[in-house]
Amino acid sequence: MCGFCGFSDKLKMSDKKKIIKDMSDRIIHRGPDSEGFYIDKSVAMGFRRLSIIDLKGGNQPLYNEDQSIVVMFNGEIYNFLELREKLIKCGHKFKTNSDTEVIVHGYEEYGENIFNKLRGMFGILIYDKNKNQIIGARDYFGIKPFYYYFDNDLFMVGSEIKSFLSHPNFKKEFNDNVLSLYLSYGTNHMEETFFKHTNKLRPGHYLIFKDGKLTIKEYHKLIYDKKEETYDYYERLVKETLESSIKYHQISDVEVGSYLSGGVDSSYVVSLAKPDKTFTVGFSGKGFSEIEYAKSLSDHFNVKHYSKVISGDEFFDILPTVQYHCDEPSANVSTVPLYFLSKLASSKVKVVLSGEGADEMFGGYNEYNVSTSEKMYLSLPLFLRKTIANIIKPLPYFKGKNTLIKYGKDLSKRYYNKTEMFLPDEAKDILKEKYIKNISPFDLCKPYYDDVIGKDDVLKKMYIDLNFWLPNDILLKADKMSMANSVELRVPFLDKEVWNLSKKIPTKYMVHDNQTKYIFRKVANKVIPTEWAKRKKLGFPVPFGNWICEEKYYNKVKNMFNKDFVSEFFDVEKINTMLDNHYNNVLRNGKKIYTIYSFLIWYERFFITEN
Repeated sequence: MCGFCGFSDKLKMSDKKKIIKDMSDRIIHRGPDSEGFYIDKSVAMGFRRLSIIDLKGGNQPLYNEDQSIVVMFNGEIYNFLELREKLIKCGHKFKTNSDTEVIVHGYEEYGENIFNKLRGMFGILIYDKNKNQIIGARDYFGIKPFYYYFDNDLFMVGSEIKSFLSHPNFKKEFNDNVLSLYLSYGTNHMEETFFKHTNKLRPGHYLIFKDGKLTIKEYHKLIYDKKEETYDYYERLVKETLESSIKYHQISDVEVGSYLSGGVDSSYVVSLAKPDKTFTVGFSGKGFSEIEYAKSLSDHFNVKHYSKVISGDEFFDILPTVQYHCDEPSANVSTVPLYFLSKLASSKVKVVLSGEGADEMFGGYNEYNVSTSEKMYLSLPLFLRKTIANIIKPLPYFKGKNTLIKYGKDLSKRYYNKTEMFLPDEAKDILKEKYIKNISPFDLCKPYYDDVIGKDDVLKKMYIDLNFWLPNDILLKADKMSMANSVELRVPFLDKEVWNLSKKIPTKYMVHDNQTKYIFRKVANKVIPTEWAKRKKLGFPVPFGNWICEEKYYNKVKNMFNKDFVSEFFDVEKINTMLDNHYNNVLRNGKKIYTIYSFLIWYERFFITEN
């Protein structure tokens, strides 16, 4: 696991040397073990390495035989030994035992088709001297980040946006287009970022920068291809494929530990991987910690367990650091415990396994499980459900009212976001006019819903989560928080071969008998104690809503809400009313308050205190 940055501009080479060094130093946390550079009159490339495979020989950049191809790479290629063997038979000569070198010779042999042959997680940067072009690629699922900046004569790429801040010609400008959608999602799902002229490369895509022009292409699309086979057939394949993937994800020249919650996903990983060390964090208070469950399972498998209880003071104190490492504001409150979890692990290991992706691959979220009565209601024509919703909207609250209103909308209008911090109209109500944009969360999702026309509702939800929730929230925080602490996080459920199986499994085997992730749980139940196979993970619950009912933490948020710069973005009176209503137990607004608070902390860090 590493980090890279690079740029193309018209500065002289002596200037490039200092700038690329400063840029790479910004992301030293991604790779404290070594650094490497490539600089010529056209480009400058910088690299920070966290040594995992081929500790002595895997320093980057790496080159082909005549040094016409330069490669920097962040991630891991798990099938590199197989690819290496094929490339040697094709006549390529290897100088190292690192996975990075298969990209060098793979690009020579296959060109841009190499990306589809890789099994792993990656952000890749290639400079082809013969063609005078820069190529960048991001893995299928978006496990590893890739950002780019293009304005006038300056083109930059990097694993993190913050590296761009060290280029003297980077214009650090706030992007007005993103804030309103951030309030709805709690994170940024757009290709545009909060910085003008700075974008994310989407998963499964690569870019080419040549002759001052930027081209972006898709090399892989996640498409369902359901195949009707018996349940036993698929259960056997799930078992074999997951066991194989976990073995591949343990390939390393350093020790591999594992994160462990009380849920089935990480418990299954630990049961098969049997690492020497597991790690868990939590908070005091009932329902806010899985440490007890994690320790019990670790004891069951005779694994050393490490844990930490996070205090309210620690949570609030670390927020500016967390938001800085996220690059863009994140209102997923679980990002903070993940930072502490990674910090805990970093004192013992360099690599950890984690359970992200099982829900998206095997239908694990509660939203996928619709009750029988709800299914019956959804069978009514949409126009009738809309009419009922309009009739009951003005009526006093009664049990089931919100569900009837929700089901009065088409799926694409009611399922666009797992978190739903602010409804679009609620966001407009607190924003200043300048930041209210015409694009809605529904508009952003529409192209993805168009991809799954004719599929069942469960698959439609899973597809939205695969393309929105997973890369822009779950995987972003996993990468940024682990890398902030110089730890490589690996996700064996988000594997090329696991996806090639998952995309074929009929929905009825994923959500069955009112149980989500049905086939996965059945497989897991064979190797872990029954109570773990059935247990629903808490998912890093954080008592933020409880804390801000205490005067001490209420005042922290109140102070931020009333700083001078806040009125540029929000109706200060309205957001203070929201906070006060929560504090006085008039209306619980914890998620909404945290969404605003996170943005303000992020903005202050990057635009007020940052040089």
